[in-house]
Parts: sequence; C-alpha cells; structure tokens
Amino acid sequence: MKKMRLFLLPVWILLFTIQVYSQDVNFLININSGQKTISPFIYGANPEFTSEENLGSRRLGGNRLTGYNWENNASHAGTDWYNYNDNYMASGLPNPNAPGATLTAFNNEALGVGAYSAITLQMAGYVARDKNGTSVTEAQTAPSSRWNRVQFVKGSAFSLAPDLNDSVVYMDECVNFLVNTYGTANTSSGVKGYILDNEPALWPSTHPRIHPNKPTCNEIIQKGIELSNAVKSIDPYAEIFGPALYGFAAFYNFQDAADWNSVKQGKGYSWFIDYYLDEMEKAETTYGKRLLDVLDIHWYPEAYGDNRITETYATTNNDKAARLQAPRTLWDSKYEENSWIINAGFSAFFPLIPKIQESIDKYYPETKISITEFTYGGEDDITGGIATSDVLGIFGKYGVYMASFWPVNDNTAYVQSAYRIFRNYDGQKSTFGDISTAAYTSDSVYTSIYSSIKTGTNEIHLIAINKNLSASRTANISIQHDKSVLSGNAWVLDNSGTEINNAGSISGIQSNSFSYTMPAGSVSHIVLQTSVNTGVNQIHSNLPSVFKLDAFPNPFNLSCNIQYNLPDNSSKYSLEIRDIMGRLVKTYGINSNNGYLIWDGTNEKNQTVTSGAYFVLVKSSRQLPLTKRIILLK
Repeated sequence: MKKMRLFLLPVWILLFTIQVYSQDVNFLININSGQKTISPFIYGANPEFTSEENLGSRRLGGNRLTGYNWENNASHAGTDWYNYNDNYMASGLPNPNAPGATLTAFNNEALGVGAYSAITLQMAGYVARDKNGTSVTEAQTAPSSRWNRVQFVKGSAFSLAPDLNDSVVYMDECVNFLVNTYGTANTSSGVKGYILDNEPALWPSTHPRIHPNKPTCNEIIQKGIELSNAVKSIDPYAEIFGPALYGFAAFYNFQDAADWNSVKQGKGYSWFIDYYLDEMEKAETTYGKRLLDVLDIHWYPEAYGDNRITETYATTNNDKAARLQAPRTLWDSKYEENSWIINAGFSAFFPLIPKIQESIDKYYPETKISITEFTYGGEDDITGGIATSDVLGIFGKYGVYMASFWPVNDNTAYVQSAYRIFRNYDGQKSTFGDISTAAYTSDSVYTSIYSSIKTGTNEIHLIAINKNLSASRTANISIQHDKSVLSGNAWVLDNSGTEINNAGSISGIQSNSFSYTMPAGSVSHIVLQTSVNTGVNQIHSNLPSVFKLDAFPNPFNLSCNIQYNLPDNSSKYSLEIRDIMGRLVKTYGINSNNGYLIWDGTNEKNQTVTSGAYFVLVKSSRQLPLTKRIILLK
C-alpha cells in the first residue's frame, strides 16, 4: 500500500497542478519586508544637468580638482589636456580671481536646487600657481615656480584673503573660508562633505607634473588621516569621503602599489579596500573621532559586448545587450559579465556592492558607500537610460549613500531621462519613494523591479524595467500589504524619445494584484494609491475568488519565492515541500489567505537538499491540494 501511494502521488500532482499566470513575468512586492531608507543623495551628478532632473546631490570633482588652487582658482589639466595650468575652473565667473570663487559658485548652485554638496580637497602635494594657459614641462615638475605646495594645517591665524605670495596653500584655511561663508555642515547652507582628492592610484599617469611617482598605500593612509583631521578640526559635522578609487585595480592592490605586499602581510586582507578601512578604523581609535564617513569609489564598468560598453562607439547590438546586463554585476551573484576582471579570475570580488559591504562590516562598521563617478555608456540611447535607471534602483535597494553620474558623451539626454523617471516623472518634481521595500522578479535577466513607499502618503512606487528592446512584456504584479491597492497610474520612458509619457491609469486591480504591459525597451514608474483595511468585512471582500499558487524563479538556485492566494477563509491550510517520490521535505504553516514565503532549499533539519524536481503543495481540510512543480539547480 505504501509503495502504491508513492507511485500514484506524482500522477495526481500532475492532474491538479495549477498554472497561476499565463503572462511572461511575475513581480512580487512585499511592502512590509526588506524596508530600508533610500538616500536621496544617490540621485546625484557631476555635470550640472538641468533643474528638471531634481538632483539630490552634486559633486565637485574630477582630475581638475587634484591641482586646483582655492586661493586664486587656478587649476591643472594634467594629461587630460597637455598638462596645462589655466583658468578653466573659474571661466565665466564674475570674479574669477576671488578666493574660493569656484567653490562658492558650486555650493550656491547646489543650494539653489536643494542638493547635498560634496567638494574635493587637494592631497597630492601641489596645486597650480599660475593661470598661464601653457603646458607645464617635465623640467617644471613640482616643486617649481609653476606650483604652490599643499599643506593640510596652517598652524597660525586664518585669513579670508589668503597670501598669494607665500607659495603654500592651506587646506584647513580653505575649509575655514567655506564655513565662514556658509556655516558648518549641520546647517542648511553648509558644505556637507569633503572628498580626499581624486583617483590617487592614477596620479603618475593623470598628473605626472604633480606626483610623478607611484603613491604607496601608506602614503594615502597617512595623508588621508592628516587631511581629514584638518577638516574636522574646523567642521566636525562634515562627512569625509575617501579614497576616491578609480576602478578595480585600485580596489584590489592600489594599482600594484610598491608596499601592498608588505602592508597586507599576515593581515588576511583580500583587497586594498580591506586595508584602507582597517587603517581608518584604527585612526578613529587613535584620534578619538571618525576620520572616514564614506568609502568612496568610482565605477566605470569593464563589461564588453563587441566594445567596452562605456565607449562612445559601443553601439552594436552586442554592446547594447551587454550594457543592459552590466548592472547585475553590482548585486547578482549568479551573473558574470564579459570583462577582463572576470576573465582574469577575480569573480570572487563580485557582486560589487555586497563585497564592499562585507569589507565594511568586517573592518569598519557603519561606514557608508558612495560611487561618486559612474556611467554605463549609451548616454544618448535608450539602453543607457534603461541601464542608468536599473543602477539607480540598485543603489536604493542596496543602501548606497551617495552616487553621482559622470558623462563620457556630450549628449546625455537618456541618462537625464533616467533621473527624471525617479525624481520628476510627472513634471511636478514628484519622486520615487524614500523607503525601499522587497521586490522580486521571476526573470532577473530581462526585467527588473524596484519598490518603495513614500513617507506621509498612501503611495506605493514601482520602477518596472523591460530590457527586451524588441518585444513588450506583460507583468503580473502582486502586492503583499496591509492596505488595499485602490488605483494607479504609470509613466513611461522608452525608445520613442527622451520624454517621459503618462501611460494612463492601471486597470483590473483585484485583491492587490493586476497585470501591466511594459513596452519594449522601457522603464515604467507606477504609482499606486492605497487605503487601510479596516475590519472583517473589508478583509473578506478582498479575498481572491480563485486559488492561485506560484513559485519563482523556477528553476532556482539559492531560494524560491512561493506565492499563494486562497479564497476560503474558513479552511485551515498548510504548505508542504515534497520530493519527486512524495516524501515530505519541509512544512510551513499558513496564517493568511494572501501571502508568500521563501524556501531556501533546506529540509526540516535545515540541511541543504539535492538538486532535482520538488513539489509545493497547499493543503486544506476542505479543498483538493493545490500544487506547483519546482526545479532546484546547483
């Protein structure tokens, strides 16, 4: 009899298996799960953009800042433009020779749009003395008459009219000037953050006349500690960003720094980021104050289609496909891009954001993450708009503190549209929510979904992305929430142009579920209005009219999301996982008629089960079992 039961079980499972959705992608939103504050500073940029992008932060940075002289606004182009010293950073200002004119113009612009302001300070050792508009020759490499020396601490009385003839520029005097002008960082107008120079691992190649020799790990630590101390002695409320690393080679071993092997010896560091965090944590103990608030990196993806995706000529179909997938390197452990980093055997350092967070948790907890330069290329193409939208969603979901776009193309129209879909989708400066919530897609390759709620409102905000450039996708969207979804509207960015269009109202909302068709190659901002469920009658009225059971992703590797809708409120339900032979693997209780759970591929003893087919069964005292076949792959 026992053998007969085991033999027959797969047969009746097949007879009663119910396919929930015929649509090609499922989105599950759980409003009460995974809640995390979204920093408004992730919606930042280095270029000005326009007021329509409604930026949350602005950064004054880049190669020009390494050789910028705040006393007279001279700057140095480095190898970006023939090693010129010139007036580039003060061009067009009403008084280009006034102390800090470039800095005050920048902060005034940030204040004008209500954005967080982060200013780069100089740490390489020298800044431009003149604005001659001529190349600094190799013979004039610092120290020479073309340069002023940088000193972090003045050690005497500050002046708002610094001495232009002493051949020294003081960083604490610069910060004092800004505090005197705007107040400290905890005031409404103060400069909020200071960045410890720019891409120091590249100084010998970008600024050979300032710092011709390769910097060492120890040099960056000691200079960073001293400069941070100088800043915080003037403005203890300012946030310090460092070390502004340019890319993976700097993350890994600080561009093969001469002392990397010695500083990591016996420490267990997996990359330079570990060392940097550990040393800055030790500095806090030594000096009695935090000298690094935000770990700052730059990220220009190395992913290739036919070309590197950030190149202006990366326009082939393969380039576009690679661009659309490249954001997954930030978060998805199941994805490996085509890049020299992965091909060289460094896949253990990805996905990038979780890896950085792991280092922070181990070496310097509570340090924030910033990515103050990034682009995914295609800035004048819908693929650039989609990729940027995906990245902004990832930054919010995974807790990045600040981020700022850096252009590689003169035309950034689609990137600007990506910002507007989050920050000004309706032309009224309405924004995506400020609290991220759990969101799952059954197809993370060709779709993305991000969810948030907005404090003080009854709004749910979704960003739904279709990466298929040639076909629309119908999404079944289910909202798990203690409020009823009453209505909704959608706004869309697609390849028809850079305008964000009102796609109209959402129809067919039933039991907090609805279907929505995403146009080919598009980003949709869906705004849902809710009201609170109050009382038994309303709860009963929202019960689903039919049984539904779904599981995604399917097949799955690490975990499977199991969603159920059960109309009979009087029955007692349980959910079981059984193997192909009908043997019980795990049991869950069900306490609500609309819900979901996550099976992590373990049995009742929390032991990992083997790959293969399994069945999800929802059982009740009054109904035939509801079943779903799922596949575990390892």
